[in-house]
Amino acid sequence: MSSPVARPLRSRDAATLPRGVAIVLSLVAGAGAFMLFLQFGWSDGLDFIDVLRAVLILISTWWLAWGAVQGLMGLTTRAEPPVVSLAGPLTARCVILVPVYNEDPVTTFSRIAAMDESLAATGQAHLFHFAILSDTRNEAIAARERLWFLRLLKDRAAEGRMFYRRRADNKGKKAGNVEDFIQKSGGAYDLALILDADSLMEGATIVEMARRMEAEPDLGLLQTLPVVTRAKTRFGRAMQFSAAFHSPVFARGLAMMQGRTGPFWGHNAMVRVRAFAESCGLPELKGKPPFGGHIMSHDYVEAALLARAGWRVRLDDDLGGSFEEGPENLVDHAKRDRRWCQGNLQHARLLAAPGLKPWSRFVFFQGIMAYISPLFWIGFMLASIAAPYFAPPPDYFPEPYWPFPIFPQAETSKAIGLAIGVFGLLILPKFAVALHAAMSGRARSFGGALRGFASMLAELLFSSLSAPVLLAYQTRSVFQVLLRRDGGWPTNNRGDARLSVGEAWMASHWVVTSGLAGLIGTWLLAPFLVVWMLPVLVPMMLAPFLISWSSRPATGGLFVTPTDLAEAPVMRRQRELLAVWEREMIAMRDVSLSAQAETAHA
Repeated sequence: MSSPVARPLRSRDAATLPRGVAIVLSLVAGAGAFMLFLQFGWSDGLDFIDVLRAVLILISTWWLAWGAVQGLMGLTTRAEPPVVSLAGPLTARCVILVPVYNEDPVTTFSRIAAMDESLAATGQAHLFHFAILSDTRNEAIAARERLWFLRLLKDRAAEGRMFYRRRADNKGKKAGNVEDFIQKSGGAYDLALILDADSLMEGATIVEMARRMEAEPDLGLLQTLPVVTRAKTRFGRAMQFSAAFHSPVFARGLAMMQGRTGPFWGHNAMVRVRAFAESCGLPELKGKPPFGGHIMSHDYVEAALLARAGWRVRLDDDLGGSFEEGPENLVDHAKRDRRWCQGNLQHARLLAAPGLKPWSRFVFFQGIMAYISPLFWIGFMLASIAAPYFAPPPDYFPEPYWPFPIFPQAETSKAIGLAIGVFGLLILPKFAVALHAAMSGRARSFGGALRGFASMLAELLFSSLSAPVLLAYQTRSVFQVLLRRDGGWPTNNRGDARLSVGEAWMASHWVVTSGLAGLIGTWLLAPFLVVWMLPVLVPMMLAPFLISWSSRPATGGLFVTPTDLAEAPVMRRQRELLAVWEREMIAMRDVSLSAQAETAHA
């Protein structure tokens, strides 16, 4: 067996410069917006509300600039080649963990069968075991899990390499499920690949991850960038295109800034079992949910604990062959986002945890900011509506004995310039990604430069319309958590995503009411701001129609992604297996119904 290529490990300070550049540029952008707004407010006499609005715009602009700089770094850097074993068989034993919670076992187990076939093609399948870790609470689904697990074993002739276990008590949810397996069975393995029920990975990618883990003994966790696939609705297709077109660039920037203290997104990542067992025991926080109890967004915390113990946590954005599925309508997205909101805000209790790396604390802070940042924009809008009632009365004769009035200097150009700058931080990174894709040839995987650019514009329009609705859901989630309302861990909806206008109304009537109240309040209190508020309030008032329309099947030639033009082998094989298994399921159901009918007739 060949030995790993000799190359020095990356410097611990490799990420210092990118982090410093990102922090400085984003702070400069925020400070510029702050000063520009102060000048605008000074024109008619500076007051408390002007200062408050300037502070709010500083925080909001800094946050937007932080994301934009991350995209810029992704466009201007390349992944460093990893240390790998060039040849020879693997020696590490790896278990592939598939936690399930009230999922359709036919679909989930067909993914496992396809991945096992893909691993067999590498010649290394004997080193990889699968463990299905069920937390299913529904007895009917649990019975189907047991039945289809036997079908999986028969299909793959994998007895001794595939295991199924259902916990009686699902304490700790997914994190507790994985931790329980590591404690009881982890000693049999060197590595563990953690998946979600909708995860799918190429066998060659899994083997490559194991090679990289073998070659770098201090690498505790290796995260891939999962590609969203198989979206069918307008909402899903737009999100899938955005993830495929923009996310690789932003992930590259993230990888540059994270360095040794990289991210863990809870799935499609490989961990070193010993490192995970020694470092990642999660505490149960004192008090009741949402701030107490088990840690919901466990992945960020586990990454921080690995880094605290001296293990490297890395995102290798050059790894392909890693797939997942996403929500197919805006309501399902909001439900998932509610859980993430609660988990991220819970991290406020961990900011001062002993021994954490400074960057890990900053990652927690970023996660919190991702959810409270809408509050700053809402605060800015409310303060702007109230501003005229706090402004001092105009003084047209500030100079004594001067007979002619002096009118305040018009600062409209500064306000317009500030609005253009803020809007630019939102759209310029996407235009830059589109230009880079056209120049580098990457756009060919999205149907060509012209179609890719058109898809980017369509996605930008759709995201601009849906952003106020998502902002409303996110704001409600934050207030629910602050009011100590536990959102729980709802089951993912992987069925028909279509919503009627009536169903959408039931899920968003409060958004419509909030938008209408905002329009009436603005008209009564600050009518000069109505035009500026319409891009936010109109989509809110039309939320049911937007939600219903975007939940319909997508048509047309936009939002083409690489997996549409060239389906990955493991995706194709899983689709074929699923079709066979579903036919068998229908046949089994028909036989069962026939037997029941005969029994009843007798």
